[in-house]
Amino acid sequence: MHTPVEITEDAVEAAAGADCLVAIGGGSTIGLSKAIALRSDLPQIVLPTTYAGSEATPVLGQTANGVKETLRSPRVQPEVILYDPELVATLPVKLTVTSGLNAMAHAVEALYAQDRNPLSDQLAIAGIRAFKDGLPRVIADPGNLVARSETQFGSWLCGTVLAQVGMALHHKLCHTLGGSFNLPHAETHAILLPHAASYNATAAAEALSPIAALFGGTVGGGLHDFAASLGAPLALKDLGLAERDLDKAAELAVKNPYWNPRPIERDAIRELLQQAWEGRRPE
Repeated sequence: MHTPVEITEDAVEAAAGADCLVAIGGGSTIGLSKAIALRSDLPQIVLPTTYAGSEATPVLGQTANGVKETLRSPRVQPEVILYDPELVATLPVKLTVTSGLNAMAHAVEALYAQDRNPLSDQLAIAGIRAFKDGLPRVIADPGNLVARSETQFGSWLCGTVLAQVGMALHHKLCHTLGGSFNLPHAETHAILLPHAASYNATAAAEALSPIAALFGGTVGGGLHDFAASLGAPLALKDLGLAERDLDKAAELAVKNPYWNPRPIERDAIRELLQQAWEGRRPE
């Protein structure tokens, strides 16, 4: 997970003399392909088997010395993406849920991004709606290829909007917890989504109003209730994060912060992490 640089360096050596890269898998697999492409400029053909949407972005996250950093470059944007619902038809329900919520997080954060625009807003709302409608149907019948296809379209929408706008608090927190504490990527996104959205709800009330409308009138609480209804993980403690690590996580999260509509305050971030660690419903 999290594309460690030392693994990428070994992979680049193994790819010497290749004509192209073919990546079949989820975000970690596609991330490795992107990291190789960054260094070799080899063209990429990717076949996603999860929903995170990394394949649709020029974004690469890499981990070195316990710190995960991201970059944007056209060199890492895959040239060809092949979506096939049969490739996700056997994706376990648990991973289907967390991967779908991971994709939704890209779109939720896009709604209050600094460089948002009318087109990105429409892409984000459509992507969120695709998962809100599609995930319950996929859980009820995992082999339903029509529902799987619709959620794959949601994945493309959420990845495409992430390619157009900048990231903010939610992604900073996930990169911190993933890169420095090795927490699993999709599950971390799923847990933090309602808490980061709630943190920004007052500062970006108008931007997030479509979320409130879709999820019962509240932003953080509505997203939390939706995740709970899907059986998603709700608490960071269940991923193995120790409570004693929350202070360090808060310090890292406020260091070199991404732009965010609400000021990044250390004590407020520490409280956000405490709520997410416990699995409390955001109010």
